[in-house]
Amino acid sequence: IGGGSVAPDGGWGWVVVAATVLVLAMTLAFPSCIGIFYTDLQNDFQASNTETSWVPAIMIAVLHAGGPICSVLVECLGCRATIIIGGILSGLGMAASSFAQTLVELYITAGIITGMGFSLSFQPSITMVGHYFVRRRAFANALSSTGTALGLSTLPLLANYLLSSFGWRGSFLVLGGVLLNRCVCGAVMRPLGAKPKMEARTGQMNNRQLKTNCLPISQEREGLKGRLQATLSTIMSFLCRHMAFDLLCSNPYFCAYALGLSWMMLGFVVSLVYLVPYATAYGMEQDRAALLMAILGLINITVRPVTALVFGLPRFRGSHNFAYLFATAVLINGLSNCICGMATSFPVLLAYVIMSRFPSALGLISIMESIMLLLGPPLAGILVDSTRQYSYVFFACSINGSTAGLFIMLSFYWLDRRKDREVKSSFTHKDTNSLKPSIKMTIDCDYSPVPLHSKCQRHGD
Repeated sequence: IGGGSVAPDGGWGWVVVAATVLVLAMTLAFPSCIGIFYTDLQNDFQASNTETSWVPAIMIAVLHAGGPICSVLVECLGCRATIIIGGILSGLGMAASSFAQTLVELYITAGIITGMGFSLSFQPSITMVGHYFVRRRAFANALSSTGTALGLSTLPLLANYLLSSFGWRGSFLVLGGVLLNRCVCGAVMRPLGAKPKMEARTGQMNNRQLKTNCLPISQEREGLKGRLQATLSTIMSFLCRHMAFDLLCSNPYFCAYALGLSWMMLGFVVSLVYLVPYATAYGMEQDRAALLMAILGLINITVRPVTALVFGLPRFRGSHNFAYLFATAVLINGLSNCICGMATSFPVLLAYVIMSRFPSALGLISIMESIMLLLGPPLAGILVDSTRQYSYVFFACSINGSTAGLFIMLSFYWLDRRKDREVKSSFTHKDTNSLKPSIKMTIDCDYSPVPLHSKCQRHGD
């Protein structure tokens, strides 16, 4: 926001919120649809579970790992242009994947290109909501977050219909056209006020060039060591600016939270990828399996706003109670995977779907997560190929999620206790120091040197 413009907290901002809902529905929720096509892809390419699972894994990993690139493009081009570029990339990538003849081609088109398009779209759209709302920002964010739930409740049913009508190739081609609609969503996200960033950036670059040209000869002769130091400094500033890398080293709470959440992500999306193949492998009809995914989305629609309101309460705002409640939710989510692994009937899987989506109202997008998201589905594929049992995947997800929740909970408890001890010791130290001056003052005030001679003797002398 530039030019001193003020967020309207309404008006055109509601159009931006509606566009964000659609963007999130077509980005964060889209990878879950790949589970609908999982069996067909596996049969068409004669591939193992491990090989097939790389398709959604790469898509989800690139979606999360593209954050720094997205941040740079937003600074250079703005949010609107970045969202439109993301819509074009993902639409073309998905359409091109319908012509793939090998899984490697599918990795590139549906995985890398489409995933990068997703990454370039969803983060700027959330940023635009923050630009248009200040006083009502919490409500606007909660409302826009329902986009993911909306996608989860509609895209699986659409994907299942397209699969039965056109096959997976025709479905990917149609879905590519659907993803192009994000360009329209980006077009309505007009920036507030004028942003003379390019002129300022050009002036800064000219100043840097002048400074570089005026460098003394002694600095020019620093050689390779100086250039390496400058390069390292540039890299570190980039990491701190676009990836908050400094927080990972300086803030122990952030470090514990990031590690626990990254570990959770190893199995978090695996259940979404393998839920439909797991259900159909044990005799459930494809339509009912797709209905499970839709119900999961409907649960999200109700849970996300409620969760946002709960965490907006004063007791959670600015406190570590948020982390404890989130860790409890992650623990419940992890344990719920055991339900899915024990039985495959529709009521049991429905109970699993209802329980497992509580913590999805929160999320942390980071490079650490993308690594785990990339490894999770293939590792699950290896487990299925070696055991021939899908249930073991859900048991492994249960262990992964529950241990992640326990790690976050225990880490924050230990850090809180340590912080309390430090505060108490600092107060004790301050109290001790505050007593010392008063004692010294008392001694100084009460002390008077004993005369060596009395006054009489002194007068007599």
